[in-house]
Amino acid sequence: MNITTFGLDIAKNVMQVHWVDEQTGEVGRRALKRSQLAPFFARQAQCRIVLEACGSGHYWGRTLSALGHEVRLIHARHVRPFVRGNKNDAADAQAIWSAAQQPDMRWVPLKSEEQQAVLSLHRVRAQWIKVRTQTVNGLRGLLYEFGVLLPGGRQAGVKALGADSQAGNGKSFH
Repeated sequence: MNITTFGLDIAKNVMQVHWVDEQTGEVGRRALKRSQLAPFFARQAQCRIVLEACGSGHYWGRTLSALGHEVRLIHARHVRPFVRGNKNDAADAQAIWSAAQQPDMRWVPLKSEEQQAVLSLHRVRAQWIKVRTQTVNGLRGLLYEFGVLLPGGRQAGVKALGADSQAGNGKSFH
């Protein structure tokens, strides 16, 4: 077999692989369990493996790169036009393979664990800020129902709330 490119659709438990033998033109498809994926590609000669840049895409990219393969990630929006028929894992793997054949394809850079960790920290921080803002705004709305007005801004509102409760000026809500 002379396979230079694999299209890989990753999922939580079962991955779908698509390839075309360059000598015979024979199309191959195979469903692999998560535990079978790395051993399958360890048995293959060095090749290019293309997968969508989605959840666990960077993890599998690093894992397959460590086996000596060239791994390319492609954004899902670039794969969508190549899906033929009903959308399923096999069709997605074939679409990924087809998209990889395009000479002008734009690739997503493979992130290192460190890059992913920093990005994760930024995402968690942004989420915490959003939840904090929602909580303060919700509290501000509830207190307004009882006639308590808090000044604008999170810090000023929390400070005013603390000063009223310590001074005994707060209302009893029960």
